[in-house]
Amino acid sequence: MTSAKLIQTKNSSLEFPAYKNQSEIGLIETLAEETPVAFVYNGISHVVMMASPIDLEDFAFGFSITEEIISSPADFYSVEINHIKDGIELKIEISSECFINLKERRRNLTGRTGCGLCGAETLSQVIKYKKNKLLSGTKYSHKHIRSALDQFSSNQKLQKKTGATHAVALYDNLGKILLIREDVGRHNAFDKVIGAAIRQEISNKDCFIITSSRASYEMIQKLTYLNLKLIIAISAPTALAVRLASKIGVTLIGFARADRYTIYSHKETIIE
Repeated sequence: MTSAKLIQTKNSSLEFPAYKNQSEIGLIETLAEETPVAFVYNGISHVVMMASPIDLEDFAFGFSITEEIISSPADFYSVEINHIKDGIELKIEISSECFINLKERRRNLTGRTGCGLCGAETLSQVIKYKKNKLLSGTKYSHKHIRSALDQFSSNQKLQKKTGATHAVALYDNLGKILLIREDVGRHNAFDKVIGAAIRQEISNKDCFIITSSRASYEMIQKLTYLNLKLIIAISAPTALAVRLASKIGVTLIGFARADRYTIYSHKETIIE
C-alpha cells in the first residue's frame, strides 16, 4: 500500500487519501480540522478550546460575550490572530475593569482539584441566562420555518465537504438566512454566530436560530445573548433545556425536518 500524504487545502479542512476495504486504490477524502485555539486576554492565557480555525474574530468576540468576560461590546478592544507551531493564539485586548474581574475569577480557581463545572461555586452560576430586555410578540409562520429548514443543509459548506461539523444559522422572520457559522464544536459554532451578529449589528428580535445539534440548556442560555425567542434544533432537546426555555419565554423546537418538527415550549408562538 502506498504511503498517504496529507494535502492541506484550506484552514478549515484537510485532504487525506483513504482506502476502502484495504484497496490499493486511494480515495481522496476531506477531513475537518480540529485545532487548539488559545484565548489570551491582555497578555494572560485564559483557556484553550478545540475548534475549527475559521471565523476566529467572531469566535473571540462571541466567546467573550457568552462567558461574560466582557459586559458589553465596548469592553472588547481588539483581537490579533497568531498562528504558532502547536495551534493558534487569539491575543485579545479588553477593558481594564473586565480584565480585573477575569483575574479574580482565575484566582478563585487556583488550588481546586475537582471542579466539575470550573468557575462555578453555586447552582445559580450554572443555570444562568441573560434576561431578555423585551420579548416581542412576534409569531413565526410554519411556512417560513419550513423554508429555513430547506435552506439549512445546503448552506453548510464545511459539513458537506467533511461530514464532521456542526452549524448554527441566524434567520429573519421570513425564513431568509442572514448568517451561518460552522465548527467541529456546536457551542463554538453558536459563539461564532453570536459574535458575528453583534459585530454586524444584527439586532432584530424577530430573528431565530437553527442548530444542527441537540438543544442542551447551554444552547438556550446562548440564545439569550442575542435576545431572541425561537431556537430550532435538528436533534433532540434535553429536559433541562425545555424547562429553561419554558421559564424564560423561549420557543424550543426539536427533531426538526422540513416537513415535521416537535414544539416543546410556547407553542402559541408558531402559526400556520
